[in-house]
Amino acid sequence: MADTFLLIIPLAALLCSLICHALALIVFPRLGLLDFPERYGLSRPRIPYPVGIVAVVLFLIFYGSLAPASLKTACTILAVAVLGLSSFTDDRRPLPPLLRAGVQVLIACILFTGGARILSFTNPLAGFAGGDVLRLDAWTLPFPGAIAPLSLLFTILWVAVTINALNWFDGLPGQVSTLSVIGFLTIGFLSLSSRVQQPFLALVAFVLAAIFAGSLFFELKPGRMLIGDTGAMFAGLMLGLLTIYSGGKVATAFLVLGVPLLDFFLVALRRLLSGRSIFRGSTRGEHLHHRLLGKGWPRGGIIILTAAIGVTFGLSALFMNTMQKMISALLLFCLMTMLWIYSRPSGSPKHQIPNLS
Repeated sequence: MADTFLLIIPLAALLCSLICHALALIVFPRLGLLDFPERYGLSRPRIPYPVGIVAVVLFLIFYGSLAPASLKTACTILAVAVLGLSSFTDDRRPLPPLLRAGVQVLIACILFTGGARILSFTNPLAGFAGGDVLRLDAWTLPFPGAIAPLSLLFTILWVAVTINALNWFDGLPGQVSTLSVIGFLTIGFLSLSSRVQQPFLALVAFVLAAIFAGSLFFELKPGRMLIGDTGAMFAGLMLGLLTIYSGGKVATAFLVLGVPLLDFFLVALRRLLSGRSIFRGSTRGEHLHHRLLGKGWPRGGIIILTAAIGVTFGLSALFMNTMQKMISALLLFCLMTMLWIYSRPSGSPKHQIPNLS
């Protein structure tokens, strides 16, 4: 694929994204597609929501036009459409948690059918434990296609985790889109490397980065629009999916998305330890961005922090071996733990979470 093709198509996607998001500012209010600030005790005017559906539609148009006709393409389009429809419905009228979880399992199974499968993990302790690869497809069931249960299970878990991690971290306008642009660019450059060599996958990643960059242009102006669960879940799905298609580079994706993934883990653990369901909605002060807001951090500073961590660990992962990635993941976990301890609410009035309007 020519280098000019890798440049022209993403630039076209960026231009379309800017135009469509600008139109959304006009069209969404006329269609009554506005958010519900009263649900969260806010008194500000309603704004366009969920504008993330624009990213979903743009991706379906570009991907449907560029991808070759195949089962993989059909399953990808179907999975994105199912998630987009369900999350858009949920943004307008909340769906039961179990139904949302069921939809995510269905989406993962659709993608698995299309070939998105985590088949193995590189063993970081190969020199000590023996064996370079941990196979997930060693045991298969005698169904058509020889389904590997462990591969299916890990694929479902990975897709569900990336979808929900990005969704849970959507607490500040522009935060998810910023991390998504970084993540897609990293996967794009990884796909062009000698280790992966998948130029079409790189093109898809760059198109997604361009689409979310267009959204980010409007999100960074507070009070303009919100992407909602529709945009955040779509970003999480595609980051998880492209990671699988780039050769199962889960460790690289973990380092790029370490902040939202570890925040997801820490919040889920906190809910479990307190006897709450992990599917229950967030309370103010649970997530890292809320805790940092409570410490007086500005929104821009929080987004810059999470972006800097993603860029530092993500780009460095492109040049690391498996053992080095594991060490980096441990360092990232320590960094997140320190940030959580630092941002622990004190309970004093000056440290209360500010109004997020």
